[in-house]
Amino acid sequence: MRIIIVGCGKVGRTIAEQLSEENHDIAVIDPNGVAIHDVTNNFDVMGVVGNGASYNVQMEAGIENADILVAVTGSDELNLLCCLIAKKAGDCSTIARVRNPMYNKEINFIKEELGLSMTINPEFAAATEISRVLRFPSAIKIDTFAKGKVELLEFIINEDSMLHDISVADVTKKVKSDVLICAVKRGDEVVIPNGSFMLKENDVVSIVASPLNSGSFFRQIGVQTHQVHNAMIVGGGTIAYYLSEILLAMGIDVTIIEKDRERCEQLSELLPNAVIINGDATNQDILIEEGIEHCESFVSLTGIDEGNIFLSLFARNRSKAKIVTKINRISFDDIIHTFNLGSLICPKFITAEYIVRYVRAMQNTIGSNVETLYRIADSDAEALEFKIRENTPLVGIPLEELSLKDHLLIACVSRNRKIIIPNGKTQIAVGDTVIVVTTQKGLQDIKDILKK
Repeated sequence: MRIIIVGCGKVGRTIAEQLSEENHDIAVIDPNGVAIHDVTNNFDVMGVVGNGASYNVQMEAGIENADILVAVTGSDELNLLCCLIAKKAGDCSTIARVRNPMYNKEINFIKEELGLSMTINPEFAAATEISRVLRFPSAIKIDTFAKGKVELLEFIINEDSMLHDISVADVTKKVKSDVLICAVKRGDEVVIPNGSFMLKENDVVSIVASPLNSGSFFRQIGVQTHQVHNAMIVGGGTIAYYLSEILLAMGIDVTIIEKDRERCEQLSELLPNAVIINGDATNQDILIEEGIEHCESFVSLTGIDEGNIFLSLFARNRSKAKIVTKINRISFDDIIHTFNLGSLICPKFITAEYIVRYVRAMQNTIGSNVETLYRIADSDAEALEFKIRENTPLVGIPLEELSLKDHLLIACVSRNRKIIIPNGKTQIAVGDTVIVVTTQKGLQDIKDILKK
C-alpha cells in the first residue's frame, strides 16, 4: 500500500520503521531536513522536506495515489489540517494523532465532521494500558480481545512459583482453569510452546483466558489478583492526567508529584480528588516523605527515560509496589530487562500497533479481517484477532486437520459470547472471533495461518 506519514518525531519514525518492514510504499514528510535524512537513511522510505499541510508538498509526496495519510506531528491542529487537505487532494483514508484532553471529549464529532478514518491519542492509550495492569497487578501487560471478553496477560514466573520446572501439559492438570499458555519468552528466545515445554523461573509467560478464568488461574498459583488501592505518579504530563482520571473513577487514590508549580496548579483544578505535590521526585526525601514505602503502585512518567528508570529502581528497593515505567527513547533490550522495571509502557509502540492493525485490516481479503493486533513478548511475537466471514477456507474443518504454519497457535475462539479454548476437534465457524498467537510477522488474513 502507498502510505504517507507526516511528522518524523519518535512516533512517526516508529510507524515508518514498522510499516516499511511490512513492505509498504512509504513516504515521510517533515520540515526538519535532518529528521528526514535520518529516516530515509535507516529505512526504505521516500522523504520530502516541507510542511505536511501544504497541498504542493503532499502532491510531491504522491497524495494522488496514496491509500492512507497518517499525520503525527506535535500539533493536533496541524494533524487535522493535513488530513483535511489529504481528503480533498487524494481522497485517501486519513489518520490523525489528537492528544489534547480538550479534543478528547469531542473526538467523535471531529472524526465524523472531518471524515477521518481514525484518530489516535498515544497518551490516552498508554494511560488505559497502565490502568489495566494496576487493576491486575500480577500481570506486566494486559491486552483485550473480543470487546473485553478475552484477555491476553503476560507475567513473570518467580523462583518460588509452583509453575517453575513443570511442563505446559502439567499446568492444565494442576490448575483447574480454562486458560491457554500461548507464548514464552526466555532470554532472547520466544517460543510458541507445546505440551512438553518446560517452564522455568524468570520466563515471561503469555496466557489467553476470559477475565474470570484468568483471575481463577492466578489465585490457584498463589498470586494476588485484586487491584491496587493507591497510586503514586511521578510526572504531571498528559499521560498522568488521563491515568489519574481513569484511576480515580476506579476508586484508586492518586498522588501526583510534579516539579513545575504552574502545572501543579492546573492539575489541582483538573483533578480535584487527586493529591498534587509540587516537588522534585529525584530527591528521595520527597518520595519517602510522601509515603513511597507504603504505596501499592508507583508509576514513573517523566519525560526523561533515564530518570524514570532510576525512580522505578528506587521504588522497587523501598517498597513492594506494582511498578510501571514509561520508556520512549531507549530501546527494549536485554539491559533494560535486567533492571526489573515492572511493566514497561512505550506510547510510540502502542500508536504503531494501532496503525499497523488498521493497515492490515484494509488489506484483508473476503475471508476475514484483522480486528485487533498486539505486539507481545517485547514485540517478538504478535497476537491477532480475526473476524471470520463467509468463504473462509478454514470453516468447518477440525483444527487437527489443518496444516498450520510453524511457530503459530490458535489460542482462542469467541462464539456467541462464549469463550472457547480450542483443542484438535474444535471447528471454526462463520461469525467467530479467532485469536492467533505467532512469532511470524505480517499475517493479514486468517488464511495466512495455513502452509501454502
